[in-house]
Amino acid sequence: MASKLPDLRSLGGGGGGVEDGGGGGKKWPGFVQFFFVLSVVLCVLLYAPRFIVLTPTYGLDFFPQPPPNTSTRLVGQDGGGGEGNAGDVVVLDNQLHSPCSSLAGDTICCDRSDFNTDVCFMAGDVRTDPSSLSLVLFPQQPPAANATVEEKIRPYTRKWETFIMSKVEEVRLRMAPPEEEPGHRCDVRHDAPLLVMTAGGYTGNLFHAFSDGFVPAWLTVQHLRRRVVLGVLSYNPWWAGTFGEIISGLSDYHVVDLLHDKRTHCFPGAIVGTRFHGILSVDPARLRDNKTIVDFHDLLANVYETAEDTVVVPQLESTTTARRPRLGIVSRRGTRVIENQAAVAQLARSVGFDVDILETANGLPLPASYASVSACDVLVGVHGADLTKFLFLRPGAALVQIAPLGVPPIARGCYAEASARMGLHYEQYDAEGHESSLSRKYGLRDVVVSDPEAAKRDKGWGFVARVYLGGQNVTLDLARFRHTLTRMHARALRVRSLQAAP
Repeated sequence: MASKLPDLRSLGGGGGGVEDGGGGGKKWPGFVQFFFVLSVVLCVLLYAPRFIVLTPTYGLDFFPQPPPNTSTRLVGQDGGGGEGNAGDVVVLDNQLHSPCSSLAGDTICCDRSDFNTDVCFMAGDVRTDPSSLSLVLFPQQPPAANATVEEKIRPYTRKWETFIMSKVEEVRLRMAPPEEEPGHRCDVRHDAPLLVMTAGGYTGNLFHAFSDGFVPAWLTVQHLRRRVVLGVLSYNPWWAGTFGEIISGLSDYHVVDLLHDKRTHCFPGAIVGTRFHGILSVDPARLRDNKTIVDFHDLLANVYETAEDTVVVPQLESTTTARRPRLGIVSRRGTRVIENQAAVAQLARSVGFDVDILETANGLPLPASYASVSACDVLVGVHGADLTKFLFLRPGAALVQIAPLGVPPIARGCYAEASARMGLHYEQYDAEGHESSLSRKYGLRDVVVSDPEAAKRDKGWGFVARVYLGGQNVTLDLARFRHTLTRMHARALRVRSLQAAP
């Protein structure tokens, strides 16, 4: 940055002196000296503010100062505080009816009322303490006698699940006592608040990465319009590389690796943890600005459609506006495979679809997956994490989820409501006993096949995970599935006609 600034020595001359122009001994006329000095003064007035910005308090990184009169008012603030003076209320919590929605300065507030997640807020001068994985609030005034001085939180959205929560790092939030004030410093000063989230938990799975991670993070900070720094626990290169576009859509700043960055980072506030409105869900009634999951889809569209220019995406031959409706089949490997997938694809073509086989675990980056899925009028697949890509469908498209034996309630709970909220048409095709590979292992009359609900009650969740989720494939009844495909094709033509209407 400094190399781009004018050299001070060029502003006032040097070496030979002003009076002789740096050359010989001949004197310049008086009016020439006057205009030369005047130009020097004007240059100093023009460039001095640029030098003042680069003060040592910025430490190792440079972050521009916030605009005048906004030092404590953040983008998205909807009330409180006057004109940006030190006593302004910083609106970090965008959720209605929250105990932390009107947060005074120099305050720590935690909302632990939700079954799924805890969220804490810190308003004021917040600094990281890498040695103890702590956030320390340095108040401008002595805290009130009843002020919260310490909280602990594990920032993940499954607080009811003891095992996985024990794997999430605990963050300590505390108010600094007066004796710490003289010694505190900043290595890196940020002009935006911090959001602490985790890349751990179950987020290595695509479903959980969105449902536990990115959708909650987005609904927690979208009102800040990317003016927020992500401080990530369990940060890893795979997470950053896989979801880089979404991370950029959430924040305009570099991610801070809270476990390994040993510098002291300073922020004008912090949010620790994320809100949770349900599986892949955003409830507009709980937000000040009434955002929905459609707005989250718009984020994905913005970041991935920009990224498409750098990704080679296989296209079907029929790409004109007169093309047939496109159906994407999510092709799983290992378990819950459609064993007669080729026949299903041929059936779909005979009904009137162009068919795109969407391989899972194929190494394609998410921008390429977005391009393929967003081009589909109908997405079909057996229940699994890769159906989370229904978030890439454009509103008006359809999702057909194939639920194997024993899985229908789980399948519906994961995707039915979420897809409907996004403006998609949802249908669920529940496989029957003769369509499940379990019929070959147990026989059609065994309770595992004839009455899965009774089998689940008797044998418990471990059996469900091992047998119904991890131990079966499906062979679709083509005559039965044809009815679903025919209905989806007719609907796709209707939607296209409505969208083409003036």
